[in-house]
Amino acid sequence: MENRIVVGGALVHQGRVLAARRSAPPEVAGHWEFPGGKAEPGETEQQALERELHEELGVRARALRRLPGSWLVRPGLELRIWAAELITGEPAPLQDHDLLRWLGPTELGTVDWLPHDREVLPHVAALLH
Repeated sequence: MENRIVVGGALVHQGRVLAARRSAPPEVAGHWEFPGGKAEPGETEQQALERELHEELGVRARALRRLPGSWLVRPGLELRIWAAELITGEPAPLQDHDLLRWLGPTELGTVDWLPHDREVLPHVAALLH
């Protein structure tokens, strides 16, 4: 069986990237991630990311390109992280998150990232320069 894809968005705006702190489920609560979610059947990764960022943050964003790497979050679930740009809206933690922070290139190490999100930070830092 093919893995289900989960897309995370490195949402970039004015030289900073958005980090979101998980509020659920308990095993990841308090850790930071790039927001996103599962692709629905028939959706492209870009469509899934744009939909998820709208649902989770209330913003319109455009998926730009996939960043290197993919991670097995759990059996059958594969995470891919995309660079995205904010088009309209002010992000708000609408679901699964309790706090958002815009981080500049020197601030990426200041939050406690989930392990797979931490691995993509060098690629995210390159987007901010």
